[in-house]
Amino acid sequence: MSPAATTDKKQSGTARVLGSASAGICEIAVFHPVDTISKRLMSNHGKISSLTQLNTVIFREHAAKPLVSRAFTLFPGLGYAACYKILQRVYKYGGQPFANEFLTKNFQDCYDSWFGPKTGKALMSATAGSLIGIGEVVLLPLDVLKIKRQTNPESFRGRGFFKILADEGFGLYRGWGWTAARNAPGSFALFGGNSFAKEYIFGLSDYSSATWTQNFVTSIFGASASLIVSAPLDVIKTRIQNKNFDNPESGVTILKNMAKNEGIGSFFKGLTPKLLTTGPKLVFSFALAQSLIPAFDNLLK
Repeated sequence: MSPAATTDKKQSGTARVLGSASAGICEIAVFHPVDTISKRLMSNHGKISSLTQLNTVIFREHAAKPLVSRAFTLFPGLGYAACYKILQRVYKYGGQPFANEFLTKNFQDCYDSWFGPKTGKALMSATAGSLIGIGEVVLLPLDVLKIKRQTNPESFRGRGFFKILADEGFGLYRGWGWTAARNAPGSFALFGGNSFAKEYIFGLSDYSSATWTQNFVTSIFGASASLIVSAPLDVIKTRIQNKNFDNPESGVTILKNMAKNEGIGSFFKGLTPKLLTTGPKLVFSFALAQSLIPAFDNLLK
């Protein structure tokens, strides 16, 4: 077994939960309005040709209000978003190291022989991220409710959380296949890009020893790769989820209509603002989690 791939320090499960949860809380506090804007841009059909139209797409019926009042309308679904984001970050950032340790224990020799120790180590991290990303569909109902509150609040029609759960049941998992298809390459690219940057730019043998600056830089590589790779499936997923509960539309139908009516470029709608908005959000939380987990581990000793 190659020593190059066994030098990562293991943190406790408690440290991983605390570090990733803290990152999720900070992320939601800072970036929820940005996420709302991104989701509304992805849900918009047709081209935006003026600032007035852009204002209407983002702020909807509140477009004529003063700027400060409009800003406060960008916080719909905050409760769902907080629950979803914290659970997601704990699962994703806290769970990926466990999956990576499993792969290292059972498949390290295969990766080393196929790709070499350094590349194999980075690819194991990417594969672990992909596996965790697929399992993320468990949290899909919270994501669905968050997106509907952001883009289609009329679909709630005065119903509360538990009433919607009772009424919709497994309908809240609509689009789970597209979500898994988006998460697998997206998470592979996120953790893979991050690991390759740590391996080949900073030459780190222990990824957990990275400084805040190193985590920030490597997170930029991972987040950018993840957003670009997952963009087309993310647009389809968002459009599936923002439909009315009583008027669902399949991903295949959405894909066909987009290709026919809006062109191939429609699959990358919102990518630029997403790179400029969601990108920093993902970089922020990913870098923070990678720095906080070792910090909590040291505090708990």
